Amino acid sequence: MEYRRLGKSGVKVSEISLGSWLTYGGSVEAEQAEAVVDRAYELGINFFDTANVYHRGAAEEIVGKALKKYSRDSYVLATKVFFPMGDGPNDRGLSRKHIMEQCEASLRRMKVDYIDLYQCHRYDPNTPLEETLRALDDLVTQGKVLYTGVSEWSAVQLADAAATARELNLDRIVSNQPQYNMFNRNIEKEIVPVSEREGIGQVVFSPLAQGVLTGKYKPGAPAPEGSRATDPKSNMFMEWLLKEEQLKKVEKLKPIAESHDLSLAQLALVWILRLPNISSCIIGASRPEQVEENVKASGIRLAEADLKEIDAILAGESA
Repeated sequence: MEYRRLGKSGVKVSEISLGSWLTYGGSVEAEQAEAVVDRAYELGINFFDTANVYHRGAAEEIVGKALKKYSRDSYVLATKVFFPMGDGPNDRGLSRKHIMEQCEASLRRMKVDYIDLYQCHRYDPNTPLEETLRALDDLVTQGKVLYTGVSEWSAVQLADAAATARELNLDRIVSNQPQYNMFNRNIEKEIVPVSEREGIGQVVFSPLAQGVLTGKYKPGAPAPEGSRATDPKSNMFMEWLLKEEQLKKVEKLKPIAESHDLSLAQLALVWILRLPNISSCIIGASRPEQVEENVKASGIRLAEADLKEIDAILAGESA
C-alpha cells in the first residue's frame, strides 16, 4: 500500500480507503463488516470513512467497534455531518448547534476521543459560511477533531471557504469528497484546479461507478442475481450507468486491463490515482476478497499511451 498526503496537510492516508455507505449497518451484517475492516487494516488501509447519517448512526457504531482493537494512532477515522438526524428544525444542516451536537454524538457512537477528519456532508445555503467554519475551527481547538473537510462542494464554495478561513485566521479544510470515476469526471474542469491552488485533496467515492466498472454487468444481459442493480434499495443511482452505451465502453476497456494483468476494477482505480490531487479512492466492500483485489491498484501507474486510449474509449471515439 502506498500513502498520499491529505491535501497539503501533513497526515498521510492510504491510496485505497474503505467506506461504509449503503453497507455497514444495512445490507452487510456486523460480523461480516468487521471482517472486511480487519482485512483492510491488514492490507495497509489506514483511512476509514463513514457518516452519522449512514443508517442513522449504525455505520459509525460498526466501524468504531471494528477499529477498537487497533491502536488509535494507527488509522485515520473520518465521518460527516449535515443530513437530518432527527425531525426537529435544528437536526440538520451546518449550524453551530448541529455541528457541535453531532460531533459529540459521533464520538459517542464510535467510542473514540477524537475524529481525524470531520467533513461537511454537503454545503448548507441556510447557514452563514463563517458560522460553519468557526464551529469546525473550535472543534479543532478543542482537540475533538484534527482535520476538517467537505463533501460534494462546488469550486466556488471551496474557494469561498478557503478565502474566509484566510481572512478570519481559521483552520482550513484539507479535503473534499466528491463522486469521481471514469463515467463521472465533473471535478476535473473546476474543482481540481481550485483544490490544487488551495491545498485541498480529493477523497473520491464511487470510484467503480456502483460496480459497473468491475465488468459484472454485460451488454444485452440481465443484471446478475444478488447484484446491487437488482436491489431496489440501492439501484436508484444506477439507471444511467447501466445503459448499453456505458456497458459497451467497459467491454472495450478489458484489453487494456489485461495487458497490464489488472482486473477492470483495478484499472478503474489506477486510472483515478493518475491525478496528483487525488488523496484516496474510497471503496465499498461487503467481502474481504473485494478489498484484497482493490488494494492491488495502489502504486501502479499507467503509461501516457494507455491514458489516451482510455480517454478515447470513454469519449466514444474508439472503434
